Amino acid sequence: MISAFPPCPNAGRSTRRSRRTTLVIHPRYRVGLKALRLLHLNMAEVDRQLILENVGPVQAVLDAHDGVVNVIDTTDGIIMIGLEGGCTGCSSTPMTAMQIYYSLMKLEQVNDVVFVNGELPAYMRAFIDDKLKSEA
Repeated sequence: MISAFPPCPNAGRSTRRSRRTTLVIHPRYRVGLKALRLLHLNMAEVDRQLILENVGPVQAVLDAHDGVVNVIDTTDGIIMIGLEGGCTGCSSTPMTAMQIYYSLMKLEQVNDVVFVNGELPAYMRAFIDDKLKSEA
C-alpha cells in the first residue's frame, strides 16, 4: 500500500507523523523552561465560571436562541470569547457582544475582552469604553 504521507524520519521510534510536533530540549536550556513554567503559573487567570455568571442579561436571550458563550482563554485578565451556536450568522450578534463586553469590563480582574470571531466592531468598543469612563 502506498501512503500519501512522506516517510516519517523517526520510523519505529515514535507514533508522531511529523518532526515539527516533536520537541527536543537540550539540557542546557531546561533551567530556563522551569522559569517560564513558574512565570506562567503566576499569571493571573480569571475564573471561567465567574465570566459566565457575569455575561449579564444577555444570558436569557442566548438560552432562548441556542447561543453559546465559549470562554477560550483568560490569561492576564484578557478574556477571549467566541459566540457560537445560534449566534453564528445572527444579525444581533454585535449587540450581544456589546452587552457582554459592557458587563465583563465592569469586573476588576478583567483588562480586556476579545471576541475571536470579530463580533464586536471597533466603534461599539469605543462607545462602551467612553460609557465606562463616564460612569467611573
